[in-house]
Amino acid sequence: MNKHWWQEAVVYQVYPRSFQDTNDDGIGDLQGIIQHLDYIKNLGATVIWLNPIYRSPNDDNGYDIADYQAIMPEFGTMADFKQLLDAVHAHGMKLMMDLVVNHTSDEHRWFVEAKQSKTSPYHDYYIWRDAPAGQTPTNWRSEFGGSAWQYVPEVGQYYLHIFSKKQPDLNWQNPAVRQDIFSMMDWWCEQGIDGFRMDVINLISKPDTFVDDPTLADEAHGSSLAMVANGPHVHDYLKAMHQQVLSQHDLITVGETPAASTEDAINYTGFDRDELQMVFQFEHMGLDDDPVMGKWTDKKVPLLALKQTLSKWQTALNGRAWNSLYWNNHDQARAVSRFGNDAPEYRVLSAKMLANCLHNMQGTPYIYQGEELGMTNVAFDQISDYRDLDTLNAYHELVDLQHTVDDKTWIIHLGIWDMKSHLAGL
Repeated sequence: MNKHWWQEAVVYQVYPRSFQDTNDDGIGDLQGIIQHLDYIKNLGATVIWLNPIYRSPNDDNGYDIADYQAIMPEFGTMADFKQLLDAVHAHGMKLMMDLVVNHTSDEHRWFVEAKQSKTSPYHDYYIWRDAPAGQTPTNWRSEFGGSAWQYVPEVGQYYLHIFSKKQPDLNWQNPAVRQDIFSMMDWWCEQGIDGFRMDVINLISKPDTFVDDPTLADEAHGSSLAMVANGPHVHDYLKAMHQQVLSQHDLITVGETPAASTEDAINYTGFDRDELQMVFQFEHMGLDDDPVMGKWTDKKVPLLALKQTLSKWQTALNGRAWNSLYWNNHDQARAVSRFGNDAPEYRVLSAKMLANCLHNMQGTPYIYQGEELGMTNVAFDQISDYRDLDTLNAYHELVDLQHTVDDKTWIIHLGIWDMKSHLAGL
């Protein structure tokens, strides 16, 4: 394999909302990141990955994008972004943007027009199916709970949303969708950014035929995400993306790929594939899942299973593709609390142990803000203190509807799962 700069990079993930507030509105901003570039560089980071900073109604903390080419006002302006980009480059670092193109916000102008009429040119930008009102096209469940279908009376159809109902899935089979997305990506590259982290990128190709999810037959909970993962045309779409955009710039790319195996990862990132450079896989993230509670559990990760899983990915990709390395991020619990021991006498030791393990494997390490400090999870006293959509939906299903756990137990579990750590503060 040829050697590339991104194989020697260290990526530091910044969740802008919680990183640094410079105007006392309680929300982090781009100027706050600029103020701490010396700190990030001194850690040894060479790339900064920003969670979404685009204009959004924030139903899902910015992963519901209303305008791909505008900055969220509470974070700043496009002038602030250009100042940040220039400052990052002046520090000898690179900037990677979050790319969310499996879905948009339902407040994006494409969807606003799409739901007005079946004859709108934007109607086919999304995935619609006919079914009588009250009878969804399939039994699919959203990743955030409830049906993955939402009825729109104006057109008498349901649209698909694998995540929130305010996040309608884009129809990548439509060439106009692909072209608009590629043009938007190219626009950001022309601004001078250095890469993309691609949100749930292996979900963009939906099945040619929609059928019921057989795994939900006897379950009151669960997600149908696997029904759309690694779809039939995903590699065609990514090869086109690479040809039209990625290959035209010197970029770092990593795709979030739930339900991906090592063979899937090689197909996405193999050195001869001309698609992506790395993927975020989730096999080690699922080792402590509970059959009933899912990830909302205080189970400990079995050490042997963890070692076997990490070794499996190191061995399978060696010489064929490149690993991404991570313990936590904005969607996962704090590493020290989850994989180590966050008791005062063990916190620092755990953090150092996890760091040594991560940085001594082959791959590009991704460090979540605060991980370098050995940050632990936070637990508030009541559910109303939380703002993360995934947390709130899981609470509604497991406590309010299914009564799987009581409120007190749930709050204990929230201490296990930090989720969107802007609520913890830095």
